[in-house]
Amino acid sequence: MQHRTGLPVSDERAFAEFYQRHVIALLNFIRRYVPTREDAEDILVDVFFAAYEQRMAIVLHGDEQFAWLRQVAYHKCVDLLRRQQRRPTVTLENVAEILCEPDERSPEQVALRTDDHTLLHAYLTELPAQQQVVVHLKFGQRLSGIEIARRLNKSESSVSMLLARALNHLREMYGLKERRSRQ
Repeated sequence: MQHRTGLPVSDERAFAEFYQRHVIALLNFIRRYVPTREDAEDILVDVFFAAYEQRMAIVLHGDEQFAWLRQVAYHKCVDLLRRQQRRPTVTLENVAEILCEPDERSPEQVALRTDDHTLLHAYLTELPAQQQVVVHLKFGQRLSGIEIARRLNKSESSVSMLLARALNHLREMYGLKERRSRQ
């Protein structure tokens, strides 16, 4: 006899037992890799869905089951983290702050901010490529010095030096602009 899922009833029970046996340990494993409980729960569902599609509850036994689940979960965590790096998100708190500050949305403020951004972009393009990358990672992606060093395979002190040189150059450029505007 088959259930509406397409599995025989005995396989349905085996999968339910499989789920109950591993769900808590797997959720705890996933939580080590992802920032929010919601993300962990989404990955948990994806992993068990993959197990269901592969009929893993029936094929593997004992420790092999959990090892397979951990491997699939780990890869799904890595995929999530890669997607988040490629498409950063804005928290609702940040959106609320923006919406609650009407003075900053005035046409004058928007024009000034646009001019500031254009000038900053022009100054940033004058920096050497490595300094541009370090500034982007530090302020654009908000990574720490250690994280930047790991990503660029450099020492933390060399990253600090690159960042200091970039900021000093930008200060000089803004200082020149200010002196010219006073004249």
